[in-house]
Amino acid sequence: MDFSLTPEQARFRDGLRAWLRDNLAEELATPLPPMGSREALQRRQAWQRKVHAAGYVGVSWPVEYGGRGMSPIESMIVNEELSRAKAPDLINVIGLNMAGPTIIHHGTAEQKQQHLQAILTADDIWCQGFSEPNSGSDLASLQTRAVEDGDHFVVNGQKVWTTLGHVAKWCILLTRTGSAEEKHSGLTYLIVDMKSPGVEVKPLVQMTGDAEFNEIYFTDVRVPRTNLLGGVGEGWRVAMTTLMHERATLGVALQVRSRIAFDELSALARETRDDGHARSDDPLVRQRLAQLYIENEAMRFNGYRGLTRMLRGEPPGPEGSINKLMWSEVNQRLMETALEVLGPAALLADGEPTAPARGHWSYGFLRSRANSIEGGTSEVLRNIIAERVLGLPRSR
Repeated sequence: MDFSLTPEQARFRDGLRAWLRDNLAEELATPLPPMGSREALQRRQAWQRKVHAAGYVGVSWPVEYGGRGMSPIESMIVNEELSRAKAPDLINVIGLNMAGPTIIHHGTAEQKQQHLQAILTADDIWCQGFSEPNSGSDLASLQTRAVEDGDHFVVNGQKVWTTLGHVAKWCILLTRTGSAEEKHSGLTYLIVDMKSPGVEVKPLVQMTGDAEFNEIYFTDVRVPRTNLLGGVGEGWRVAMTTLMHERATLGVALQVRSRIAFDELSALARETRDDGHARSDDPLVRQRLAQLYIENEAMRFNGYRGLTRMLRGEPPGPEGSINKLMWSEVNQRLMETALEVLGPAALLADGEPTAPARGHWSYGFLRSRANSIEGGTSEVLRNIIAERVLGLPRSR
């Protein structure tokens, strides 16, 4: 693969950089409030609308659905430049990376007309109703049931670890319409209005103090048949589209984010002093940094492998799962290293006058504990890689 950009791609990147220079300073002037607050939602929505108006949201979506019809390279450029500039994350991450591509692939003309533009503009926030209290790792064992009743499905059950469920307007919901014995073939994929009677959302507060995740309870929730995505019993096939896009997107975005975090950690080690010496002079610290650098480079080139596959028009492959697994554990070790570099000062959180980087590293350490659970646990991803990449027998 040729890693250099074409002249057109370089101009696209330079145009985005110029736009960020002109528009980002004002956005970053006021720190974002905690993610669970209404103000944070409104600020993030306004930012995504601003980026969308400039033409940098959904750039690889087909033109007829509001995108620019560009290649995955341009999507990678957008992810990389937004991360490098430390811009706020686009709020509608599940809509952009999971629900939208799934609707483009499996949705009816009416569903595309209703949902896709509002995903790009962040007018409609989406969440994902897949994991359950007893069906997180084994998704095909889920128990949330949808029963056909005329022109509706009646849904009862519970979902958990639902990112943005407290602010979402729509939910991509995987339900069981067949028997438990049918496993994969008994699942059906629905689009659920989160304002429907019978939907109850309860926040799950993390040790960071934020409440990104939620439990959702469905009690006799009536979902119109027009909100069926794919056919009855085809939920697993549709869900695989969602998960492949999620992991393919993560595979590219996370390796960019990890490389930037590594650069910040390296700078922290050079700037932090202990007994008159930079922490980066410590051989043990340098060894940890060298190992993190090697792992980041492995993620980068594996991400390029996945990108090459997409440029060939092939479906997302195992590279996304590999990078997600690597990032989860590399990021946790990166945050642990940052706290070791800081020493006792790592205990100071945001709000303390002398807290390094306003508590950025202590917060990042606490938040990183979720990395090996969210988006597929490390244990499940190892099974996927073992079975589907290496061809090893299934674990029993």
